[in-house]
Amino acid sequence: MTTAWLVLAVGEERQHGGNDGYDDDPSQHYSWDDTVPNHANLKVGDVIALWDKKELLGLGVISEIETGSEVKTLYFCPECKRADFKRRKKLKPTCVCNKCGAQFEEPGSKTKTVVTYRSRHGEVWMDGRGLLTGPELRALCDSPRSQLSMRPARWEKLRDALLALEDLDTDDEHAGGDTVRRPIAGGHRMANVKTRQGQPAFRKQLLKDHGQVCAFTGPAPAAALQAAHLYSFAEESEHHDWGGLLLRNDVHSLFDRGQIAVDPDTGLIDVDEELLCYPAYAELHGKIPRARLRPEHEVWLAAHWRTHRTATTP
Repeated sequence: MTTAWLVLAVGEERQHGGNDGYDDDPSQHYSWDDTVPNHANLKVGDVIALWDKKELLGLGVISEIETGSEVKTLYFCPECKRADFKRRKKLKPTCVCNKCGAQFEEPGSKTKTVVTYRSRHGEVWMDGRGLLTGPELRALCDSPRSQLSMRPARWEKLRDALLALEDLDTDDEHAGGDTVRRPIAGGHRMANVKTRQGQPAFRKQLLKDHGQVCAFTGPAPAAALQAAHLYSFAEESEHHDWGGLLLRNDVHSLFDRGQIAVDPDTGLIDVDEELLCYPAYAELHGKIPRARLRPEHEVWLAAHWRTHRTATTP
């Protein structure tokens, strides 16, 4: 049975209490350290499901776990020395301890060297917003009443809950006008991971070759960049040398659909007419790619153009 982990990622609204929080990008990576229960139990190949207490954000498969160390500031209640306290936005004093009830304006603090962890799971990711609620997710955990930020569950139970949504009527007029989004047909399949073996190494090589630069839009944080194959990886099942470029997440999706491409005759970026109403994409139209292209890149990009544009080009 495959292990799944329900992990908390609620951005700026998260009550970190005893620390300054973590740098998370739900669709790409999740960060924690060895002060968190279950910190060493997550493994490559496990399913990771991120939620914000209210609903599922999405789920992926861990392809890599990066480890390191840093000096971290830890905060605690000055009365009982426990880290379980809440920071209040409006009431004064600002903090109240959940253990002893003490109220205080500033917590005590100390520094500690911790082991850091960061999962990489963006290669296989399914958006899950609107699919499962917080109570539904809690019920799927091994310990439904757990308050931990990283909770183990069974992937098979999570998969079955997602597959059950296929029976819902997405056009139900009694749903208050909201459309219930279904999971990808068949749910998440471990076979997807097998077809992407070598993807982390492929991405690392692209970052080494090009730096933190989207090939079409320019410099971008590494977390926002994906390793884009310039051909159908599903058909080739091989990471060809110079067969990929780094693309920003949204640009990668549009490139795969052929809505953003490179015209082999001009060497310029061509944006589909449907996207020209969006300034961020319209400004790319007719521009030179920001990455330095090799002849191999140009061959793959020309093939991509023929696949997606030849039939529609006047």
